Amino acid sequence: MALFEKFVDTIFLKEDSSLERELEALKAIKDKVVEKEKIEKDIRLLEYGIQGEKEIAFELKNANLGMYVLRDVVVEVDDLKAQIDYVIVTKAYTYLIECKNMFGNIIIDNKGEFRREYSYNGKDIKEAIYSPYTQAMRHKDIIMKRWYKNAGKIKTLLFENSVNNYYKPLIVLANSKGLLKMQYAPYDIKKCTIRVDQLINYLKKDIEKCDSAIYSSKKEMCDLASRFLSTPSEERLTFANRYTLIEDNVEKNEVINKEDIISRLKEYRKEKAKKNNIPAYYIFTDDEMNKILDANIKTLDELKESNILTEVKIRLHGQEIVDVINKE
Repeated sequence: MALFEKFVDTIFLKEDSSLERELEALKAIKDKVVEKEKIEKDIRLLEYGIQGEKEIAFELKNANLGMYVLRDVVVEVDDLKAQIDYVIVTKAYTYLIECKNMFGNIIIDNKGEFRREYSYNGKDIKEAIYSPYTQAMRHKDIIMKRWYKNAGKIKTLLFENSVNNYYKPLIVLANSKGLLKMQYAPYDIKKCTIRVDQLINYLKKDIEKCDSAIYSSKKEMCDLASRFLSTPSEERLTFANRYTLIEDNVEKNEVINKEDIISRLKEYRKEKAKKNNIPAYYIFTDDEMNKILDANIKTLDELKESNILTEVKIRLHGQEIVDVINKE
């Protein structure tokens, strides 16, 4: 880095997000769909997600560290795609941010499994959630695969370790009212999981630990950040495709049948959880149930191939779930 170069600004090369366009699309059809409860839930999730990303943007704009920032970035290689909430290019590292904004407390256990706990209508709810650490690491893997593809054998041999260390996945939890409990979490997860109010301090300390001799110049940072813009922009998988529009003239008995299946599945889950003295989400979550129905799964083999449920859930409950779906 030039001796007297002083770059402390935060420059957003991309600040828009497909989440906001998706939210507008859902609000436009919410009164025209059969699945009222489902679309209201998805709207709330999008609103939480957007608010979380805005809190990160606020922190970054006041960081005074010198960085280039891109929001909602798509990276593709071969048939793989990563959708990254934020890419932050600093003079020391490039951070790949996975933002989560969920009400309730977040708990990470000693196996690295994430769950949230909250109260709703006087009931204490515990839900397993898909690991944001797994998502963040997948994003890095795809970026590294793209680098391998473009680097060639010699560059791979010379620079693989340094490039691998340069990209850092980071999980940022944006719910300032909830608690983050991870005292028993594995070290690899603990070191890259923070609350949004810790973000700037985390970046500052991490950058300071890096050898200043290998700091990137402002131009090098800009060039790297701009390469993320060269990836063709692509929308997220739209939620809007998950609903049945009332004006599509879907036969009433099909709608009733789906509601019937949902009712049977929830009753089965309730009874099975009570019988085995386990939380209901150990059998399947509402989100998993909706994905199973959206995929129109009718057999155990189809359930296995869908990868919606874990192997344990399929082994313990898979056939019974399929039987409940197919019950006349």
